[in-house]
Amino acid sequence: MNFLKRHADLSASLLLIAAVLMYAALFVDFKVAPFEDAAMLMRYADHLAHGYGIVWNIGEHPVDGATDFLFMIVSAALIKIGFPVGRAVRSIGFASHLLTVLLVYWVNRRIWNASIVVSLLSGLYLVVGTGLAYVAAFFGTPFFALFAALTWTVGLLLIQKANPPIWLSLVFAFSGLITGLIRPEGVILAALMLTAVVIMKGWRASATTIFVFAGVFLILGGAYFIWRWNYFGYPLPNPFYKKSGGVLHWDSFWESLGNLLRFGGPFMLAFLFGFRSSKTTRQTIAFFIPLIFFAATFILIDNQTNFGGRFQYALWPLVLISWYPLVDGLGREIGFSWPRPVEVRARGVWILVALAVVFAGLYYSWSQNCRLAIDQQNCNFGEERDGRYDVAKILSDYQDKGYVIATTEAGLLPFYSNWIAIDTWGLNDEWIAHHGEVTEAYLDQYKPELIVFHAYFSPLSPPNLSDKNLSQDWFRMTITLKAYAEKHDYILAAAFGVSPYDTHYYYVRRDFPDSAKIVRAISSVKYFWGRRAVNYVDFQP
Repeated sequence: MNFLKRHADLSASLLLIAAVLMYAALFVDFKVAPFEDAAMLMRYADHLAHGYGIVWNIGEHPVDGATDFLFMIVSAALIKIGFPVGRAVRSIGFASHLLTVLLVYWVNRRIWNASIVVSLLSGLYLVVGTGLAYVAAFFGTPFFALFAALTWTVGLLLIQKANPPIWLSLVFAFSGLITGLIRPEGVILAALMLTAVVIMKGWRASATTIFVFAGVFLILGGAYFIWRWNYFGYPLPNPFYKKSGGVLHWDSFWESLGNLLRFGGPFMLAFLFGFRSSKTTRQTIAFFIPLIFFAATFILIDNQTNFGGRFQYALWPLVLISWYPLVDGLGREIGFSWPRPVEVRARGVWILVALAVVFAGLYYSWSQNCRLAIDQQNCNFGEERDGRYDVAKILSDYQDKGYVIATTEAGLLPFYSNWIAIDTWGLNDEWIAHHGEVTEAYLDQYKPELIVFHAYFSPLSPPNLSDKNLSQDWFRMTITLKAYAEKHDYILAAAFGVSPYDTHYYYVRRDFPDSAKIVRAISSVKYFWGRRAVNYVDFQP
């Protein structure tokens, strides 16, 4: 007992580590296949690790479809030294999540001098959140969140110190640059953190930090920017050209703000309390700027692929290392005090109330795992058996024959099949991203052996070619693929779905040696898509 008292912070840290490990063992399913979008980055990392460069298809021009750039590089490094692809990706994510939990604890303890209980609860709130769900799905989201939190931590130290040493400004700038190299929006987040520092310290006191930050980003960040423009041929990641569209995406804006509020949950109340006096208002505004404006930047892109709010997850630990000073001393200001020792009954009631509040907060954080995917069946999220993975494993038997798959499902199928792949939506295809959509002429350049697409129709419910439907990019793309396949006499091997209005179409070209075998194999798959799917080809009129 005396040891625990003397080493309370160490004990709390060990408890948080144990909590992460226990939560991972009891509540997270690591046996599932990668989430569809995560498998895209894994393909890039695997190609880079084996010396082919940052390419979607081996031998083709580099394309920056893996927007988690530095995460891809680190994953490729682990693959290079012998890690299997999946284990490399998950190891980085898991370690990042664990370190972020510990960082939340220690920032509250050492920077804000919060109590062990407050710091521990802040860490536990992150433990049971969605971080490990992203790891299970093979996303690098916790890696980005770790460096965002590290950058903000250094920013808080800059704010605290009257005359911070120049090395601290250098660490802040380098950490911000790394955050931007992991994901491009990290540059925006780092700049917003710098803005918060300036608001708190003033222009004059922040001059050195601003100069160092600008120098690091202009020199090193500029060198990287020039390299990537030269290497990829375009200044911005390929998905930006597809997902932006040159318009404001208000649905993304409101969902992003909603993700900030729901991730922060009860801790967001601290930002309201922070406006209670002039003493705390400035700090509240400064701390709120990186959160609200970063969330608002997602108005620039479509919200597709934002699994479980992963684009905004980095704000979760930022809230947890920012909230405490905004409410510190609030109890004294409103005259609240803990019941005197003689009031045993009152003390017992308050302990029960405190435990109930803690449980409610942790339950709320855990419940965010219930909202990871639109069609999620329960809160114990584990991506259920996916027929695309099963088909991809069948196709992998033919990976050395130079066959081509054109597909809207550019994750599991390309990664596990190892076929040459055309991402017909364009996230991983430079030509499609810059020309707007796939065309018959473009497909003719490849003459794909297999065409696979996610459609909202089936042989039992044919597509309605109304002007309204054809104005929708996804629908128009699927019609282009369907028309191409039918014009070139492809075999419709399957149209799998749990509903005739939501299906995966599999068309196979007739005139290549393995055509008949592939048709038989695909049509006989026990296809799952959340639950057992039906092959609607078998029920054609």
